[in-house]
Amino acid sequence: MKVAIIVAQARNRVIGIDNRMPWHLSTDLKYFKEVTSGKPVIMGRKTFESIGRPLPGRKNIVVTRNAAWQHEGVQTAMTLPQAIGLARDHCAESGAAEVMVIGGGQIYAQALPQADLLYITEVQAELEGDATFPELDLSEWVQAGPSIDHVADERNSHDFRISTWRRTQ
Repeated sequence: MKVAIIVAQARNRVIGIDNRMPWHLSTDLKYFKEVTSGKPVIMGRKTFESIGRPLPGRKNIVVTRNAAWQHEGVQTAMTLPQAIGLARDHCAESGAAEVMVIGGGQIYAQALPQADLLYITEVQAELEGDATFPELDLSEWVQAGPSIDHVADERNSHDFRISTWRRTQ
């Protein structure tokens, strides 16, 4: 089982502002669904609340420090290691090969040291925000396959590039 991170970030590593993404990319949302479907997804409570509901077709695991927090259709964990353990158990039962970490900033920072794969959508803009993706040391990563560029259109507010990275060390 591999730990994978999927993130959309601006050039300046911004991933959100006021608990939402500062762009709308329909094509990237479709890509996100394709990559994460059938796999367990791990997210922080704020990310879950910004989505507003469990993501269908995926085991939803929410990391929260509030032991009393609950939501229908969601499994909770107090720590990221506990969440990864729950996801690993789900992978053993379902045959899923990856655990998907889907945000937000604090969860990404905790997950990055143990991630095996990165699915990165880079929005081709520098945007204002209050949540960022951690800085990457690219010497630890190699691109796995070609990048795919998309141009802004009526369904996508910005130009963006999708790429996949595999840890080398």
